[in-house]
Amino acid sequence: MQYLAPVRDRVLDNAALTSGDTLLDVGCGDGLVAFGGLDRVGQGGRVIFSDVSRDLLERCRELAGEAGVLDRCEFVEARAEDLTPIEDESVAAATTRSVLIYLPLENKPRAFEEFFRVLKPGGRLSMFEPINRFAWPEPADRFFGFDATPVLPLARKVKAVYERSRGDETLIDFDERDLIAFAEQVGFAEIQLVYEATVRHRAGVCWGGASSWEVFLHQSGNPCAPTLAEALAEALTPSEHEEFVAHLRPRYEALEGTERFAAAYLSAVKR
Repeated sequence: MQYLAPVRDRVLDNAALTSGDTLLDVGCGDGLVAFGGLDRVGQGGRVIFSDVSRDLLERCRELAGEAGVLDRCEFVEARAEDLTPIEDESVAAATTRSVLIYLPLENKPRAFEEFFRVLKPGGRLSMFEPINRFAWPEPADRFFGFDATPVLPLARKVKAVYERSRGDETLIDFDERDLIAFAEQVGFAEIQLVYEATVRHRAGVCWGGASSWEVFLHQSGNPCAPTLAEALAEALTPSEHEEFVAHLRPRYEALEGTERFAAAYLSAVKR
């Protein structure tokens, strides 16, 4: 929450919600932005929780029941690029956080079309998206922000697994200029975008943050991409695996990497 709460608050601030509004939170996840929006729309407003995951929507429903706000919530299973269950011009604001990044490039403009369709005239779109092109592709001698020079042939083998999986393709197929273009092409007016980028040397992995080696080993930046452990198992022989980990792990645990992270906050008005 130290990282996520400020993101949530900026997204909601840019949505400019007022009492009585209906907010649509697309890709709501476990409700970070949506539940924050409930306070802003007041007792006369409501929030539509939308996500592709039925399990997450049920979790949000449970949380809403526990909080006593179920009567002001609606739960819709839908993809960002196909919000068919939501009526035309039916919501005052639409929000997203890290949603476009998981859509194939051809579906990203469709999502903006849907956002525009469901918003009332004067409605506001507010979104936050990581811009991974800032950090990718990495220089050939780096692996997730760490110097891989001594094990460069092995690093190339592991990188090849990610390239073959195509699981990270959606994470790097757009940047902040595309977001502006998508919004403008569907008819949004008064488009504003704030781009932020940070670089920290002697830090964790290239996309920011630090965790234990075991967490790092078994995590993936994209549900469709392999974990590092899976990539190592596929790419390397047991002896190569041992050599690669012997090089990378101490550097990871000593925070000898470089964090590079960029993100964009976009807001726009439907006229």
